[in-house]
Formats: sequence, structure tokens, C-alpha cells
Amino acid sequence: MKYQHVKWRHDLPHQPTDIYTELDDDRWETRKVEVFADGRIQYSDGTDSTGATDLGEVRSPTPQEAPDSAVLTTIAIDEPTFEHMWNLAMSWGGDQPKS
Repeated sequence: MKYQHVKWRHDLPHQPTDIYTELDDDRWETRKVEVFADGRIQYSDGTDSTGATDLGEVRSPTPQEAPDSAVLTTIAIDEPTFEHMWNLAMSWGGDQPKS
């Protein structure tokens, strides 16, 4: 598995600002956590999800292939970082503000 974090800089309250994904070897999303500016956290594993969060329908680019701009930044992260965010999302049941 591979893991990445996308930082999305915008002023859209209905869209996430941070997206954490777990990717299989072919770079398809297997789990995703979305964090919103107001502190809500939503997740999807392809079976269970909260809010409007779903897994992507296209393969994710590598951090080297992803556009890096003032709006989007993609970085590789390690498994413990992803698991921390996943466990937070699962413990809150989605859509709960961060403390």
C-alpha cells in the first residue's frame, strides 16, 4: 500500500482542505479521509462512508505526477500517519468537528 496527503487551498466550505488516501499497488484508492476547514472529518472505504466522501473513480497520480501549485500540494505520507487520520475519522463517526 501507498499513502498520500493532498492539501487543497480554497474557500469552498463544502469541499475538503485535506485529503488522506490509502492506495493499492495500482494506485486505486482503498480508503480515504477528508478533513474540512470547519473541522469536519469524513471517510470512505468503498463500502462504508460518511457525508459525500467516495473513493476516486480514476487512479491517483504519484506525488511526482500530481500538479503542485499554490492550490494543490500532494505528498507521500507513511502508514502510521494515514492510520492516525483513519482512526480519528472512525472514532468520530464522520462529520464531527476536530477538537
